[in-house]
Amino acid sequence: MRFLPLILANLFRKKLRTTLTIGSFFIALFLFGLLAIVRVAFVGGTEIAGADRLVVVNKVSIIQPLPISYRNQIARIQGVKYITHNNWFGGVYQDPKNFFAQFAIDSDNQRLVFPEQLVPEPQWQAYLKDREGAIVGEATAKRFGWKIGDRIPLKVPLLGGDNCEFNIVGIYTAKQAADITQFWLHYEYLDEHRKFNKGLIGWYVIKVDNPDSAVRVAKAIDDLFANSPYETKTETEKAFAAYFAKQLGSIEFLILAIGAVVFFTLLLVTGNTMAISVRERTSELAVLKAIGFTDRFIVFLVLGESVLISLIGGVLGLGFAKLITMGGNPLAGVLAVFILPNYALVLGFVVMILVGILAGIIPALNAMRLRLVVALRRV
Repeated sequence: MRFLPLILANLFRKKLRTTLTIGSFFIALFLFGLLAIVRVAFVGGTEIAGADRLVVVNKVSIIQPLPISYRNQIARIQGVKYITHNNWFGGVYQDPKNFFAQFAIDSDNQRLVFPEQLVPEPQWQAYLKDREGAIVGEATAKRFGWKIGDRIPLKVPLLGGDNCEFNIVGIYTAKQAADITQFWLHYEYLDEHRKFNKGLIGWYVIKVDNPDSAVRVAKAIDDLFANSPYETKTETEKAFAAYFAKQLGSIEFLILAIGAVVFFTLLLVTGNTMAISVRERTSELAVLKAIGFTDRFIVFLVLGESVLISLIGGVLGLGFAKLITMGGNPLAGVLAVFILPNYALVLGFVVMILVGILAGIIPALNAMRLRLVVALRRV
Protein backbone atom coordinates (compact mmCIF):
# COMPACT_ATOMS: atom_id res chain seq x y z
CA MET A 1 0.00 0.00 0.00
CA ARG A 2 2.94 2.38 0.50
CA PHE A 3 3.43 2.42 -3.28
CA LEU A 4 -0.16 3.48 -4.01
CA PRO A 5 0.13 7.30 -3.69
CA LEU A 6 3.17 7.37 -5.98
CA ILE A 7 1.56 4.97 -8.45
CA LEU A 8 -1.64 7.06 -8.62
CA ALA A 9 0.38 10.25 -9.08
CA ASN A 10 2.19 8.68 -12.03
CA LEU A 11 -1.01 7.34 -13.59
CA PHE A 12 -2.80 10.68 -13.49
CA ARG A 13 0.17 12.49 -14.98
CA LYS A 14 -1.16 11.63 -18.46
CA LYS A 15 -4.90 11.37 -17.88
CA LEU A 16 -5.91 10.78 -21.50
CA ARG A 17 -3.37 8.02 -22.04
CA THR A 18 -4.31 6.31 -18.78
CA THR A 19 -8.00 6.57 -19.60
CA LEU A 20 -7.53 5.05 -23.05
CA THR A 21 -5.44 2.19 -21.66
CA ILE A 22 -8.02 1.48 -18.96
CA GLY A 23 -10.66 1.63 -21.68
CA SER A 24 -8.83 -1.03 -23.69
CA PHE A 25 -8.89 -3.33 -20.65
CA PHE A 26 -12.56 -2.54 -20.11
CA ILE A 27 -13.45 -3.54 -23.68
CA ALA A 28 -11.25 -6.65 -23.60
CA LEU A 29 -12.67 -7.99 -20.32
CA PHE A 30 -16.21 -7.06 -21.30
CA LEU A 31 -15.70 -9.07 -24.50
CA PHE A 32 -14.22 -11.89 -22.41
CA GLY A 33 -17.38 -11.85 -20.26
CA LEU A 34 -19.64 -11.96 -23.32
CA LEU A 35 -17.68 -14.86 -24.80
CA ALA A 36 -18.03 -16.74 -21.49
CA ILE A 37 -21.79 -16.09 -21.54
CA VAL A 38 -22.08 -17.35 -25.12
CA ARG A 39 -20.00 -20.43 -24.32
CA VAL A 40 -22.27 -21.36 -21.41
CA ALA A 41 -25.33 -20.74 -23.58
CA PHE A 42 -24.15 -23.15 -26.27
CA VAL A 43 -22.25 -25.82 -24.34
CA GLY A 44 -23.47 -25.21 -20.81
CA GLY A 45 -26.03 -27.96 -21.22
CA THR A 46 -23.22 -30.47 -21.08
CA GLU A 47 -22.05 -29.00 -17.77
CA ILE A 48 -25.41 -28.87 -16.01
CA ALA A 49 -26.68 -32.19 -17.37
CA GLY A 50 -27.57 -34.69 -14.69
CA ALA A 51 -24.91 -37.35 -14.10
CA ASP A 52 -27.69 -39.79 -13.14
CA ARG A 53 -29.88 -39.29 -16.22
CA LEU A 54 -29.99 -41.23 -19.50
CA VAL A 55 -31.66 -40.25 -22.76
CA VAL A 56 -33.17 -42.95 -24.99
CA VAL A 57 -33.78 -42.05 -28.64
CA ASN A 58 -34.48 -43.94 -31.84
CA LYS A 59 -31.24 -45.45 -33.15
CA VAL A 60 -31.91 -44.09 -36.64
CA SER A 61 -32.42 -40.46 -35.60
CA ILE A 62 -33.87 -38.40 -32.79
CA ILE A 63 -36.62 -37.25 -35.14
CA GLN A 64 -37.83 -40.86 -35.43
CA PRO A 65 -40.30 -41.83 -32.66
CA LEU A 66 -40.39 -44.68 -30.15
CA PRO A 67 -43.40 -46.68 -28.93
CA ILE A 68 -44.90 -45.59 -25.61
CA SER A 69 -45.16 -49.31 -24.81
CA TYR A 70 -41.37 -49.32 -24.26
CA ARG A 71 -41.93 -47.41 -21.04
CA ASN A 72 -42.97 -50.36 -18.89
CA GLN A 73 -40.24 -52.60 -20.30
CA ILE A 74 -37.54 -50.05 -19.56
CA ALA A 75 -38.92 -49.40 -16.07
CA ARG A 76 -38.38 -53.09 -15.18
CA ILE A 77 -34.61 -52.95 -15.88
CA GLN A 78 -32.53 -53.07 -12.73
CA GLY A 79 -31.09 -49.66 -11.91
CA VAL A 80 -33.90 -47.59 -13.44
CA LYS A 81 -35.35 -45.38 -10.72
CA TYR A 82 -37.75 -43.14 -12.68
CA ILE A 83 -38.66 -42.82 -16.34
CA THR A 84 -40.46 -40.10 -18.26
CA HIS A 85 -40.98 -39.26 -21.93
CA ASN A 86 -41.10 -36.09 -23.99
CA ASN A 87 -42.35 -35.24 -27.46
CA TRP A 88 -41.57 -32.18 -29.56
CA PHE A 89 -44.71 -30.07 -30.13
CA GLY A 90 -43.46 -27.34 -32.45
CA GLY A 91 -46.27 -24.81 -32.15
CA VAL A 92 -46.01 -21.28 -33.57
CA TYR A 93 -47.01 -18.33 -31.40
CA GLN A 94 -48.14 -15.36 -33.54
CA ASP A 95 -44.99 -15.42 -35.70
CA PRO A 96 -42.50 -18.19 -36.60
CA LYS A 97 -39.73 -15.92 -35.26
CA ASN A 98 -41.19 -16.31 -31.75
CA PHE A 99 -39.39 -19.60 -31.25
CA PHE A 100 -39.40 -21.40 -27.90
CA ALA A 101 -39.15 -25.09 -27.02
CA GLN A 102 -42.48 -26.86 -26.50
CA PHE A 103 -42.80 -30.41 -25.21
CA ALA A 104 -45.70 -32.76 -24.66
CA ILE A 105 -44.62 -34.40 -21.40
CA ASP A 106 -45.39 -37.39 -19.23
CA SER A 107 -47.06 -35.37 -16.49
CA ASP A 108 -46.91 -38.19 -13.94
CA ASN A 109 -43.13 -38.46 -13.91
CA GLN A 110 -41.64 -35.23 -15.28
CA ARG A 111 -40.85 -33.73 -11.88
CA LEU A 112 -39.38 -36.99 -10.59
CA VAL A 113 -36.79 -37.05 -13.37
CA PHE A 114 -36.14 -33.28 -13.44
CA PRO A 115 -36.31 -32.19 -9.78
CA GLU A 116 -34.30 -29.02 -10.51
CA GLN A 117 -37.26 -27.55 -12.42
CA LEU A 118 -39.60 -26.18 -9.77
CA VAL A 119 -43.36 -25.74 -10.04
CA PRO A 120 -45.39 -24.63 -6.99
CA GLU A 121 -47.61 -27.52 -5.91
CA PRO A 122 -50.95 -25.67 -6.31
CA GLN A 123 -49.99 -24.76 -9.88
CA TRP A 124 -48.96 -28.32 -10.66
CA GLN A 125 -52.25 -29.68 -9.32
CA ALA A 126 -54.15 -27.16 -11.48
CA TYR A 127 -52.15 -28.40 -14.47
CA LEU A 128 -53.00 -32.05 -13.78
CA LYS A 129 -56.72 -31.23 -13.66
CA ASP A 130 -56.79 -29.22 -16.91
CA ARG A 131 -56.29 -31.19 -20.15
CA GLU A 132 -55.60 -27.87 -21.93
CA GLY A 133 -53.34 -26.65 -19.14
CA ALA A 134 -49.73 -25.66 -19.74
CA ILE A 135 -46.66 -24.92 -17.64
CA VAL A 136 -44.25 -22.32 -19.02
CA GLY A 137 -40.68 -21.46 -18.06
CA GLU A 138 -40.08 -18.21 -16.21
CA ALA A 139 -37.93 -16.76 -19.02
CA THR A 140 -40.53 -17.41 -21.73
CA ALA A 141 -43.35 -16.06 -19.56
CA LYS A 142 -41.36 -12.88 -19.00
CA ARG A 143 -40.47 -12.64 -22.67
CA PHE A 144 -44.09 -12.62 -23.86
CA GLY A 145 -45.65 -11.05 -20.79
CA TRP A 146 -47.65 -14.17 -19.99
CA LYS A 147 -49.17 -14.73 -16.59
CA ILE A 148 -51.19 -17.45 -14.92
CA GLY A 149 -54.73 -17.43 -16.27
CA ASP A 150 -53.79 -16.36 -19.82
CA ARG A 151 -55.07 -18.43 -22.75
CA ILE A 152 -52.36 -18.86 -25.39
CA PRO A 153 -53.08 -19.78 -29.04
CA LEU A 154 -50.56 -21.90 -30.95
CA LYS A 155 -50.63 -22.99 -34.57
CA VAL A 156 -49.31 -26.56 -34.63
CA PRO A 157 -47.82 -28.19 -37.79
CA LEU A 158 -47.88 -31.61 -36.06
CA LEU A 159 -51.66 -31.33 -35.93
CA GLY A 160 -52.04 -30.33 -39.56
CA GLY A 161 -51.64 -26.62 -38.88
CA ASP A 162 -54.64 -26.53 -36.53
CA ASN A 163 -54.91 -23.76 -33.97
CA CYS A 164 -54.75 -24.93 -30.37
CA GLU A 165 -55.32 -22.88 -27.23
CA PHE A 166 -53.74 -23.58 -23.86
CA ASN A 167 -54.37 -22.22 -20.39
CA ILE A 168 -51.26 -21.00 -18.56
CA VAL A 169 -51.78 -22.58 -15.14
CA GLY A 170 -48.19 -22.57 -13.86
CA ILE A 171 -44.75 -21.00 -14.26
CA TYR A 172 -41.66 -23.05 -13.45
CA THR A 173 -38.32 -21.81 -12.18
CA ALA A 174 -35.03 -23.60 -11.50
CA LYS A 175 -32.85 -23.99 -8.43
CA GLN A 176 -29.68 -24.11 -10.56
CA ALA A 177 -28.49 -23.05 -14.01
CA ALA A 178 -31.11 -24.79 -16.16
CA ASP A 179 -33.37 -24.19 -19.13
CA ILE A 180 -36.33 -22.02 -18.03
CA THR A 181 -37.64 -21.34 -21.54
CA GLN A 182 -39.72 -24.46 -22.15
CA PHE A 183 -43.48 -24.83 -22.58
CA TRP A 184 -45.05 -28.04 -21.27
CA LEU A 185 -48.41 -29.55 -22.20
CA HIS A 186 -50.01 -32.93 -21.62
CA TYR A 187 -48.83 -35.77 -23.85
CA GLU A 188 -52.40 -37.09 -23.82
CA TYR A 189 -53.60 -33.85 -25.46
CA LEU A 190 -51.14 -34.30 -28.33
CA ASP A 191 -51.90 -37.98 -28.79
CA GLU A 192 -55.66 -37.39 -28.88
CA HIS A 193 -55.50 -34.63 -31.48
CA ARG A 194 -52.89 -35.91 -33.94
CA LYS A 195 -53.88 -37.98 -36.95
CA PHE A 196 -50.66 -40.01 -37.16
CA ASN A 197 -47.95 -41.41 -34.85
CA LYS A 198 -50.52 -42.21 -32.18
CA GLY A 199 -49.01 -44.18 -29.33
CA LEU A 200 -45.52 -42.94 -30.17
CA ILE A 201 -43.26 -40.56 -28.25
CA GLY A 202 -40.12 -38.61 -29.08
CA TRP A 203 -37.63 -39.85 -26.48
CA TYR A 204 -37.36 -41.21 -22.96
CA VAL A 205 -35.39 -39.69 -20.10
CA ILE A 206 -34.36 -42.05 -17.32
CA LYS A 207 -33.11 -41.36 -13.81
CA VAL A 208 -30.90 -44.18 -12.58
CA ASP A 209 -30.47 -45.12 -8.95
CA ASN A 210 -26.68 -44.74 -9.14
CA PRO A 211 -24.59 -42.79 -11.69
CA ASP A 212 -22.06 -45.64 -11.62
CA SER A 213 -24.67 -47.97 -13.14
CA ALA A 214 -25.51 -45.65 -16.06
CA VAL A 215 -23.36 -47.49 -18.61
CA ARG A 216 -24.78 -50.88 -17.62
CA VAL A 217 -28.38 -49.63 -17.76
CA ALA A 218 -27.81 -47.98 -21.14
CA LYS A 219 -26.46 -51.22 -22.60
CA ALA A 220 -29.34 -53.22 -21.12
CA ILE A 221 -31.89 -50.91 -22.75
CA ASP A 222 -30.28 -51.06 -26.19
CA ASP A 223 -29.86 -54.84 -25.97
CA LEU A 224 -33.53 -55.20 -25.02
CA PHE A 225 -34.74 -53.58 -28.23
CA ALA A 226 -31.99 -54.81 -30.58
CA ASN A 227 -33.35 -56.08 -33.92
CA SER A 228 -36.80 -54.62 -33.17
CA PRO A 229 -38.63 -52.23 -35.54
CA TYR A 230 -37.68 -49.40 -33.18
CA GLU A 231 -34.09 -49.95 -32.07
CA THR A 232 -32.78 -47.54 -29.45
CA LYS A 233 -29.66 -45.53 -28.73
CA THR A 234 -29.14 -44.77 -25.05
CA GLU A 235 -26.51 -42.37 -23.70
CA THR A 236 -25.96 -40.12 -20.73
CA GLU A 237 -27.64 -36.75 -20.71
CA LYS A 238 -24.19 -35.16 -20.79
CA ALA A 239 -23.23 -37.00 -23.99
CA PHE A 240 -26.63 -36.20 -25.49
CA ALA A 241 -26.20 -32.47 -24.77
CA ALA A 242 -22.62 -32.54 -26.11
CA TYR A 243 -23.90 -33.99 -29.41
CA PHE A 244 -26.14 -30.97 -29.96
CA ALA A 245 -23.37 -28.58 -28.98
CA LYS A 246 -21.16 -30.12 -31.66
CA GLN A 247 -23.81 -29.47 -34.29
CA LEU A 248 -23.17 -25.75 -33.77
CA GLY A 249 -19.53 -26.13 -34.76
CA SER A 250 -16.44 -25.68 -32.65
CA ILE A 251 -17.81 -22.89 -30.48
CA GLU A 252 -15.13 -23.30 -27.84
CA PHE A 253 -12.30 -23.13 -30.40
CA LEU A 254 -13.78 -19.97 -31.90
CA ILE A 255 -14.10 -18.37 -28.46
CA LEU A 256 -10.53 -19.29 -27.53
CA ALA A 257 -9.20 -17.96 -30.83
CA ILE A 258 -10.99 -14.63 -30.47
CA GLY A 259 -9.96 -14.34 -26.83
CA ALA A 260 -6.31 -15.07 -27.63
CA VAL A 261 -6.17 -12.40 -30.35
CA VAL A 262 -7.84 -9.83 -28.10
CA PHE A 263 -5.50 -10.41 -25.17
CA PHE A 264 -2.37 -10.52 -27.31
CA THR A 265 -3.34 -7.15 -28.77
CA LEU A 266 -4.08 -5.86 -25.29
CA LEU A 267 -0.68 -7.05 -24.12
CA LEU A 268 1.06 -5.12 -26.90
CA VAL A 269 -0.95 -1.95 -26.27
CA THR A 270 -0.37 -1.98 -22.51
CA GLY A 271 3.30 -2.90 -22.87
CA ASN A 272 3.86 -0.01 -25.27
CA THR A 273 2.07 2.38 -22.90
CA MET A 274 4.22 1.36 -19.96
CA ALA A 275 7.42 1.56 -22.04
CA ILE A 276 6.59 5.13 -23.06
CA SER A 277 5.72 6.01 -19.46
CA VAL A 278 9.05 4.69 -18.16
CA ARG A 279 10.98 6.50 -20.89
CA GLU A 280 9.28 9.78 -20.02
CA ARG A 281 10.18 9.34 -16.33
CA THR A 282 13.81 8.27 -16.73
CA SER A 283 15.13 11.27 -14.83
CA GLU A 284 12.60 10.82 -12.00
CA LEU A 285 13.47 7.15 -11.61
CA ALA A 286 17.16 8.13 -11.52
CA VAL A 287 16.47 10.60 -8.71
CA LEU A 288 14.63 7.89 -6.76
CA LYS A 289 17.66 5.63 -7.13
CA ALA A 290 20.02 8.47 -6.15
CA ILE A 291 18.20 9.14 -2.88
CA GLY A 292 18.31 5.50 -1.85
CA PHE A 293 15.37 3.64 -3.37
CA THR A 294 16.36 0.13 -4.39
CA ASP A 295 16.09 -1.56 -7.77
CA ARG A 296 13.40 -3.80 -6.26
CA PHE A 297 11.33 -0.74 -5.38
CA ILE A 298 11.60 0.56 -8.96
CA VAL A 299 10.47 -2.81 -10.38
CA PHE A 300 7.44 -2.99 -8.06
CA LEU A 301 6.57 0.63 -8.79
CA VAL A 302 6.36 0.07 -12.55
CA LEU A 303 4.63 -3.30 -12.22
CA GLY A 304 2.18 -1.78 -9.75
CA GLU A 305 1.14 0.85 -12.31
CA SER A 306 0.62 -1.79 -14.99
CA VAL A 307 -1.37 -4.15 -12.76
CA LEU A 308 -3.51 -1.33 -11.33
CA ILE A 309 -4.47 -0.19 -14.84
CA SER A 310 -5.44 -3.74 -15.80
CA LEU A 311 -7.45 -4.23 -12.60
CA ILE A 312 -9.42 -1.01 -12.92
CA GLY A 313 -10.33 -1.61 -16.55
CA GLY A 314 -10.86 -5.34 -16.13
CA VAL A 315 -13.10 -5.12 -13.07
CA LEU A 316 -15.24 -2.52 -14.82
CA GLY A 317 -15.50 -4.69 -17.95
CA LEU A 318 -16.43 -7.89 -16.12
CA GLY A 319 -18.78 -5.96 -13.85
CA PHE A 320 -20.63 -4.57 -16.84
CA ALA A 321 -20.91 -8.05 -18.40
CA LYS A 322 -22.29 -9.39 -15.10
CA LEU A 323 -24.76 -6.51 -14.96
CA ILE A 324 -26.14 -7.47 -18.37
CA THR A 325 -26.92 -11.01 -17.22
CA MET A 326 -28.64 -9.71 -14.09
CA GLY A 327 -31.06 -7.81 -16.32
CA GLY A 328 -32.56 -11.06 -17.62
CA ASN A 329 -32.09 -13.07 -20.79
CA PRO A 330 -32.52 -10.79 -23.85
CA LEU A 331 -32.37 -13.83 -26.17
CA ALA A 332 -34.60 -16.23 -24.29
CA GLY A 333 -35.91 -17.68 -27.52
CA VAL A 334 -32.41 -18.45 -28.79
CA LEU A 335 -30.22 -18.91 -25.72
CA ALA A 336 -31.79 -20.99 -22.96
CA VAL A 337 -29.06 -20.18 -20.44
CA PHE A 338 -27.74 -16.62 -20.08
CA ILE A 339 -25.32 -16.39 -17.15
CA LEU A 340 -21.76 -15.31 -16.45
CA PRO A 341 -20.41 -18.23 -14.39
CA ASN A 342 -18.29 -17.65 -11.31
CA TYR A 343 -15.34 -19.53 -12.79
CA ALA A 344 -15.25 -16.97 -15.63
CA LEU A 345 -15.04 -14.15 -13.09
CA VAL A 346 -12.13 -15.86 -11.32
CA LEU A 347 -10.39 -16.60 -14.63
CA GLY A 348 -10.92 -13.02 -15.76
CA PHE A 349 -9.33 -11.72 -12.56
CA VAL A 350 -6.32 -14.02 -13.09
CA VAL A 351 -6.01 -12.80 -16.68
CA MET A 352 -6.04 -9.16 -15.53
CA ILE A 353 -3.14 -9.80 -13.13
CA LEU A 354 -1.22 -11.85 -15.68
CA VAL A 355 -1.57 -9.34 -18.51
CA GLY A 356 -0.69 -6.50 -16.16
CA ILE A 357 2.50 -8.26 -15.08
CA LEU A 358 3.52 -9.35 -18.58
CA ALA A 359 2.88 -5.88 -20.00
CA GLY A 360 4.91 -4.22 -17.28
CA ILE A 361 7.77 -6.64 -16.76
CA ILE A 362 10.04 -5.47 -19.61
CA PRO A 363 9.60 -1.72 -18.88
CA ALA A 364 10.14 -2.52 -15.17
CA LEU A 365 13.37 -4.39 -15.85
CA ASN A 366 14.57 -1.60 -18.13
CA ALA A 367 13.87 0.90 -15.37
CA MET A 368 15.75 -1.27 -12.88
CA ARG A 369 18.78 -1.44 -15.20
CA LEU A 370 19.03 2.34 -15.62
CA ARG A 371 22.60 3.46 -15.15
CA LEU A 372 22.41 6.19 -12.56
CA VAL A 373 25.12 8.42 -14.06
CA VAL A 374 23.64 8.30 -17.56
CA ALA A 375 20.08 8.85 -16.34
CA LEU A 376 20.99 11.81 -14.10
CA ARG A 377 22.36 13.70 -17.08
CA ARG A 378 18.70 14.24 -18.10
CA VAL A 379 17.82 15.94 -14.80
